[in-house]
Amino acid sequence: MNNNLLRIVLADDDIDDRFFFKKAVNELSFETNLSTVEDGEELMAYLAENLEQLPDILFLDLSMPRKSGFECLSEIKKDPKLQNISIVMFSTFHTKDINYEKGMKSMLYEIGAEEYIRKPDDFSKLKTIIHTSLTKILDKKLLNKI
Repeated sequence: MNNNLLRIVLADDDIDDRFFFKKAVNELSFETNLSTVEDGEELMAYLAENLEQLPDILFLDLSMPRKSGFECLSEIKKDPKLQNISIVMFSTFHTKDINYEKGMKSMLYEIGAEEYIRKPDDFSKLKTIIHTSLTKILDKKLLNKI
């Protein structure tokens, strides 16, 4: 991480979710450079074009058009140039079957996601969730450097 500036990318097809995510990140105490993309294909193109300035953390919506977050996660973790990006899966996905969701989360972690977050309906909860995820991942990165 250069100069303590945290590079974050949000891949999300929902314009409102991108707006509120950006607003939440701006209100946090982290110095950030936030980029957003609207779908999985745009994300993969962005990463390919920015190999020298990859994000420290990628918030990846699970359900996007053209290429899903699941497909992107798989591709990123298989690519030696990209596989060290910390990925937080971010989804509005709700199911009444708790076992299905547990299985899906387990599979995402197995592929390489570091976190799985349900998008909250409340802005203050969104800020808290983003802050908690950033803190966990930054702490983990710092521990790995020691």
